[in-house]
Amino acid sequence: MNTQWYFLQMILVSAAVTAMIRFLPFLALRGRETPPFIEYLGTVLPFAIMGMLVVYCLRETPILVSPHGIPELCAVLVTAVLHIKKRSTLLSILGGTLCYMFLIQLIF
Repeated sequence: MNTQWYFLQMILVSAAVTAMIRFLPFLALRGRETPPFIEYLGTVLPFAIMGMLVVYCLRETPILVSPHGIPELCAVLVTAVLHIKKRSTLLSILGGTLCYMFLIQLIF
């Protein structure tokens, strides 16, 4: 079998399944009021997911070894301050990432 054709088929099937998964809830609830439980999840899950991502990113931070987690702490603080001041998620994530990469590459 031609490998290029095989990979194209894989990509097309993956795209179709992804689109179906994304559109299915809207099709299932078309014309109906959104259930209260779904609205509740929509308000609670973003915060839970962000908390889980913070724990995941910082879980293996070496605190007992130099640089003792200082770059990570600085990046988290920059992210938090930017988000509090500007209320822009994209700017906060970009600022924290740039701060961390700057500290890791040039300072520590």
